Amino acid sequence: MTAGPDRVARRQFARFTMVGVVGFVVDSSVLYLCLHGLHLGLYGGRLVSYLVAASVTWYLNRTFTFGDHAPPARQWARFIATNGIGAAVNYGSYCAIVALLPAGTFVPLLGVAVGAVAGLGFNFTASRRFVFNTDAIGPTPR
Repeated sequence: MTAGPDRVARRQFARFTMVGVVGFVVDSSVLYLCLHGLHLGLYGGRLVSYLVAASVTWYLNRTFTFGDHAPPARQWARFIATNGIGAAVNYGSYCAIVALLPAGTFVPLLGVAVGAVAGLGFNFTASRRFVFNTDAIGPTPR
């Protein structure tokens, strides 16, 4: 018996969210490395950390969430480009948090968390429809 489209989408969303948690840890870790080790600042460090985290989440979504085996370089570029709107929402939310709240050790972490949640729904939908194209490749094997 095969899973219906709604069940597949729910399973993919759950996996996408789990991958997002890994992305959050990577994003936050790289951001703090950029802030305290490389002294890139709140905004430059966040751009670097986002790109690293987006690359990690692309790979994990490719293998774990969607089971897609398209050519990786082109797919990674599609992932970054397609999720650009979600990235703008994510980065804008982060910037608002760090600009509006009093400076503190955990303010950048809060900004990353708010940004991640703000971009989640859009990024899942965009990834599913335009990057991993589950309609064309079929559901993820159980």
